[in-house]
Amino acid sequence: MKQLIITSDDFGLSSGVNRAVETAWRDGLLTCASIMPGAAAFDEAVRIARRNPALQIGLHLTLVQGRAVLPPSELPDLVDADGNFSDNPVASGFRYFIDRGLYCQLKREIEAQIVRVLDSGILLTHIDGHLNIHLHPTVFRILTELMPRYGITTFRMARERLIHNLRFDRKRKFGKTLESIIFGALTDHARPELDRLGIKYASEVKGVLNSGRMTEKYILGIIDGVQNGLTEIYFHPGMLPDAEISRRMPDYRHQEELAAITSPLVRQRLQELQIQLQNYRGEIKC
Repeated sequence: MKQLIITSDDFGLSSGVNRAVETAWRDGLLTCASIMPGAAAFDEAVRIARRNPALQIGLHLTLVQGRAVLPPSELPDLVDADGNFSDNPVASGFRYFIDRGLYCQLKREIEAQIVRVLDSGILLTHIDGHLNIHLHPTVFRILTELMPRYGITTFRMARERLIHNLRFDRKRKFGKTLESIIFGALTDHARPELDRLGIKYASEVKGVLNSGRMTEKYILGIIDGVQNGLTEIYFHPGMLPDAEISRRMPDYRHQEELAAITSPLVRQRLQELQIQLQNYRGEIKC
């Protein structure tokens, strides 16, 4: 059996993202969305989630390139005076790993992000992260404490087959190779602890190596190679014009990604391949 989860990241980032998520859910193949609790359009995203209760919502943990939930006074070493995290993920990653003094601030903010989603009335069942920050060793250690406490039972890994990706998109070969090595090591580090805790995950996640370029043509290429078991494909759909997503991700093909999720050709090919659409709870989307 081949099972496929289709997720939109950055839910709550902006109105353009939120409208795309609702369209992708109602008219397309979307089964999950990952919400950013500190983002400007979080409240609008919550309203959309409430009127589409079968859309499964996960936490898109944000510790870089975004805004914190807690006030700056509680996170003096993590955010600027306006409550924004650094836009440099590499520098932040080193700091989070090396500076042990940041641990308590990170833990408070991560827990606050979980609680804000739960307090909005959303049933939070899985966690992933902006730029896959959830797999950072320090962050992951904190999550292994918090996920059982808050009943979170599924987690996004970030392992994607490099050779399979390069068959359909040969751009950024060096960058993709480096990302494959890094995220492969991080998933190997996380897997034993997730198994010990009984937290489930997909065997492969597509979107890691082609983030922002998950077009219809690319998806039609890769879905023939979806393996048995559970696979997740994540997207960054959006509707333009939208100043926030254009500022944050100017090179991403937001509207093309939305078109891929709502594509009749993609739907037809999934049916021909007998790939079952579902969410992380195992609920099937017809």
